[in-house]
Amino acid sequence: MFEKLANIFRIPDLRKRILFTLALLAVYRLGGHIPTPGINADKLQQFFQQNRGTFLGFVDLFSGGQLRKLTIFALGIMPYITASIILQLLTVVYEPLAKLQKEGELGRKKITQWTRYLTVVLSAIQSFGIAISLQKGGDFVINPGVGFILMTMLTLTTGSAFIMWLGEQITERGVGNGMSLLIFAGIVVGLPRGVADLVDKAKNDAWGAFTFPAMVILIGLMILVVAFIVYVERSERRIPVQYAKRVVGRKVMGGQSTHLPLRVNSGGVMPVIFASSILTLPQTAGFAFQHNKVIGPILEWLRWGEPLYTLLYAIGIIFFAYFYVSIVFNPNEVADNMRKYGGFIPGIRPGKRTSDHINEILTHITLVGALYLIVISFIPEWMIAGIHLHHLWGPLGRLFENAPGWILNGLGVTFYFGGTSLLIVVGVAMDTVTQVEAQLIMRHYDGFTPRSGRIRGRRNWA
Repeated sequence: MFEKLANIFRIPDLRKRILFTLALLAVYRLGGHIPTPGINADKLQQFFQQNRGTFLGFVDLFSGGQLRKLTIFALGIMPYITASIILQLLTVVYEPLAKLQKEGELGRKKITQWTRYLTVVLSAIQSFGIAISLQKGGDFVINPGVGFILMTMLTLTTGSAFIMWLGEQITERGVGNGMSLLIFAGIVVGLPRGVADLVDKAKNDAWGAFTFPAMVILIGLMILVVAFIVYVERSERRIPVQYAKRVVGRKVMGGQSTHLPLRVNSGGVMPVIFASSILTLPQTAGFAFQHNKVIGPILEWLRWGEPLYTLLYAIGIIFFAYFYVSIVFNPNEVADNMRKYGGFIPGIRPGKRTSDHINEILTHITLVGALYLIVISFIPEWMIAGIHLHHLWGPLGRLFENAPGWILNGLGVTFYFGGTSLLIVVGVAMDTVTQVEAQLIMRHYDGFTPRSGRIRGRRNWA
């Protein structure tokens, strides 16, 4: 294994890419220690400490713990992700954008440029909402006023634009997906704090006589979740493909059997990130209006752990799982390419029948992948805030009023051991390792696994 790791640094191009990625991640973490001017950092951190088991703790997860300090990178990459979602949705419903996307590299550059502009606009709106909320919140602001609002908007918007640039540079000149790696870095940095929190709970018998069994269950659950994530992320449905024999000159081409691999979770962690970013937008933008008679109750229903939030989160994950797959995989194009090169699926007629067959299989396994993401993503919500079933409407809520407190209100454990963070960490780590391994194999070096780039653990879902 050490020999294979040493191979990474024997390749000049790959070595430069990895060092470049590490350098930009270091810059990202450095910005996490530069506070926004005019903030009482101690008061704000105390407030987050008191509300760490709520929605604020979840938002703080995606900023890498920078929201609690309100650093210059406090908004994180959420504005960029939200802007990307809006533009991708518009390409489906707005014909000029759809045509622009089909124009190739020039069209994609234009859409990327608009995404950047929209990111700046969303960052300005969110930073304005944060500034107003801090001024109304108490002693968080040293010198409140218009100057503080403008300074906060300028600082946070600039920080968000810089993070967007960092992510794009990592994707283009580094290793892995830049945006995912920035989230990954933020979560990994927070893991020691999560360990310390669990140790304190164990020392103080936070759950009484149930403390030791709870610790064992939590650690065992985390190991099972990691194993389950690796199992599903490497699972695929293999469609057998047969290529007919063709005579080209004096050579006989084709005749071999292969398969078309369809991953169970083709979208990776992106559906979870997309769904959560959409739900964080009204919370952050409308935080200043939480006491409004109309907006306040709506924000209350969308709080972390509420039934409406849980329902919308699940629907969002399913929607974005299908949406992401529709962007990255086109059954019609695959069927046309197979027919062009003399390939066919045994028992299925080439052309539209092949496309429909692939699309049907893809629909089924994408649903399985979406349900897997929902289960993994709900684990932290159940552990932190519980399931507020007693907040359901009317008679339904009264049915659950006498349910155990740990079901309704959760265990109050730290979210760093939740399924969402583990899903992001494991998923991003596996994707990055796969990319590094592909670079090694392309240059005739051994990968990290014996079978030339294929990571063990893939399963064939029949």
